[in-house]
This record gives sequence, C-alpha cells and structure tokens, in this order.
Amino acid sequence: MATAAPLQLHPDRLLPADPAVRDVARRLHQRVRDLPVVSPHGHVPAAWLADDTPFRDPTSLLITPDHYVNRLLHSHGVDLADLGVGRSETDGPLDEAASRHAFRLLCSHWPAYRGTPVRFWLEAQLAELFGVRVRPSAETADGIYDQVAAALADDAFRPRALYDRFRIEVLATTDDPCDDLAAHRALAEDPTWHGRVVPTFRPDKYLEVGAPGWTALADRLEEVSGVDTGTWPGFLAALQNRRDYFRAHGAVSADHSHADARTDKLTPIEALDLYDLARKGELTADEATALRRHLMWEMARMSSEDGLVMTLHPGVHRDHHAPTAGRFGHDVGCDIPRTVEFPSALKPVLDDFGTHPGFRLVLFTLDETTFSREIAPLAGFYPSVFVGAPWWFLDAPDAIRRWRSTVSETVGFAKTSGFIDDTRAFCSIPARHDMARRLDAGHLAQLVAEHRLDEDEATETIVEMTTTTPRKVFRL
Repeated sequence: MATAAPLQLHPDRLLPADPAVRDVARRLHQRVRDLPVVSPHGHVPAAWLADDTPFRDPTSLLITPDHYVNRLLHSHGVDLADLGVGRSETDGPLDEAASRHAFRLLCSHWPAYRGTPVRFWLEAQLAELFGVRVRPSAETADGIYDQVAAALADDAFRPRALYDRFRIEVLATTDDPCDDLAAHRALAEDPTWHGRVVPTFRPDKYLEVGAPGWTALADRLEEVSGVDTGTWPGFLAALQNRRDYFRAHGAVSADHSHADARTDKLTPIEALDLYDLARKGELTADEATALRRHLMWEMARMSSEDGLVMTLHPGVHRDHHAPTAGRFGHDVGCDIPRTVEFPSALKPVLDDFGTHPGFRLVLFTLDETTFSREIAPLAGFYPSVFVGAPWWFLDAPDAIRRWRSTVSETVGFAKTSGFIDDTRAFCSIPARHDMARRLDAGHLAQLVAEHRLDEDEATETIVEMTTTTPRKVFRL
C-alpha cells in the first residue's frame, strides 16, 4: 500500500475554476460548511438509531445499501448477489470472506466511477470519515477494508455517534402506512437521545388498486387502522387514520411516486363504483389507473387539511429488468427515468388547492426538460408549489448546476426545496450535502462576479438555502 496512488481530497473540489470567482465561492462555502444537515427525505432505517447497533462490516455499510454503487458495478458485469443485495433476514449477513470479496469488487472496478458523483461521495467517506489515504484498487482493497473494519469496531462509529458527528439536525425516513413506527417511538421516549428522526407517509402501493396483492394491502390497512376498508368512504377514512398516526409520531410530509403525475377527479359515484370493482378484483387496467389518479387528488385534499407536505416524484419505470426484480426485489438499482408532464396533470389539484393556505406541494422530476418549461413556472405562480432539488440520476454536479441556473431565473431561491439526499447509505449523507453546498457556493459566486448579487446577499442566500429553506418548506 505504501506505493499506491494517494487518495487526496482537494479543498477546492467542485468550486469554479476562475480564480476570482473561486475566491468568492471559497468564502461562501466556508460560511455553510459546518452548518447542520437538514435531511427531509431519505431512507435510512430509524431502527439503526433506535438500536444503535454497531455496523457489521465495510460492505454492509458502504456498498450493499447504496444502489448508486451497486447499479454501476452491475453494469460492468458484477452479480448483485456478490454485493449482498437482496438478502433476507433469514439469509443473515454476508460472512467475512463474502464481505471482503464484495469490497474487492468495488475497489477493482474503481475506474468505473471516474467522473461520477458516486466517486465524490465514496472518496469523501473513505478519506474524511475513515482516514483512508490511498486510492481504491485491486491492490489496496484488503488494506482499506481492514482500516474501515477496525474503525467500525470503535464506539465512535456507531450510528448515534455518527449522527452527531454528521451534525444532522433532522433526518426523515420513508415508511409504509401500516408501519407501527416502533423505532420512532423508541427514539422519542429515549431520554438519552437528543436528535430528531421523523417518519414519512408513503402510500404508493395502497393507491395502485389494480396491482397484484392490493386486496391484501387494503385488508391490512383495515386491520391496523381499525376502520372498515370494504367501502370507498371507509378506505379513505383508513388512509386518513394512518396519516393522523404518522403526524402524531412526528411526520411532516407524505411522499408519492407513480408512473405519471395525473390527479384527475372522479365523481363520487364513479369513485365508489370503481372501488367496489377493485375490492372484487374486477378492475380493468384503465379503470385502476383512473382510480389511482383520483386517489392522488384525495391525497392532496388530505394534505390541505392535515398539513402534511405533499412531495411528488413521478416518472420512474420501476423494476425495468423484471428478472432482477424477481430475484432481488425492489429498489436495487434497476429503475429507469421516463418522461412526465406536470401542468395538465396537476390542474385538478391546483384548481382546488393551489392557493389553499394549508396545502404545500414539492415537485421532483427525473426529466430535466420539465424544470424550466413546467415546474419552475408552476412554482412561480402557485404559492403552494415548490421546486424539488435534483434527485436520483440528477443529483450530480453538472445536473445540479443546470437545475440551479434554469430554475432560479424563474423562481429565485426561496421557492426551491433545499437539498434532498434521498439515500439509504448513511455515511454518504454529509458528503452529498457538502457537494450541494459547494455547487451552490459556485453558482452564487458567479452571480457576485457578474455583479448580479452583492456578496453579503450571496452569503445570506446560501445560509438560507442550506438550513432555513428546507425547514420552512417541510414545516420543520
């Protein structure tokens, strides 16, 4: 390892190349570098913090839960099973030999990550968190593995200690409506815990009334809520019951993702009739889509009444490779973006709730063409609408720069959501937020250099974007 290429993080990484602009960007980044992390949308399990169980090994921490890492390795021929993906509780964790083999696969494929944000995040984790000073490679893999494994044996690397080290102010999880939220309750009742972890209501599969297994989900909803879901009014009441339960446990938002963004309304009789057919398993595909779109309108109505911020990120072809989904399950990296339309799709909701003081809608997309053409103009008129930060595939330096430039010209900075890390990879959270802060510093520094902002305004703006804005948008 002594002759290996060094792993060095340049202090000016991602900052503008122009020396004059870079000086301003340095000062702006310095102002927000150590501010708290506000993470209003993510997928880290609350149980990690409630139980504070030490992380087992480098692979289960840095590789297995991160589908960004896994999907690129898979694209180069690595079997996801060799990375620990898709293992059930009965399978148990990878043994030491398998864990080390997975880490060797990552390191030997290190050139595959050149130019990607994944490399930025991984390098930051290895260097800043674990003190690694050599570049990953086939030759250095075992040494790096041993260094990370030794660190994980220290109490300073347990989940709660890392939560504090990362300066996390609030961390949102994403949860099934029927979850009992026991881990959240345990944290709330623990006098030794001083952080804030909030659940997020994610009802997607309960709204997809034509999907296989939906009837069983409706029955489960009835069991948990105590409300009869055999009727259309009962089903809506059961969903509201669970929303109330989530709110009582600290939830501030409801998250939604479907193939499109449509919110077409049905008449009460139409909705009732289609629901009856759904309970009988007799809906056509078109009827199921119609009822799901109406249910999205109902979700917006509920948000306007109970105050849960409605976040919407449609336009994903889930489980694009059916054999992979069948073998490993969902959320393993084989979801692919698709085009999506917003203005017509959201008109029913915005006609009814767009100016409602209790309604708040944050729009995310994987389709870059919609930022300046559709989403920013919607947020530039409707007080309830905010522009979600780039996420998934777009949470990369150049895409974030394009987004910030096109969106800010229409809505400024205050109608954006703040950065969203959207991750299951706990240790990547500070690296992802630092990337966003560096890119915002560069964008604002350019405005200062062009005399479109004074530096004191840029400083105030970047502080607001980092902490104040996400607190406000997500009612934190």
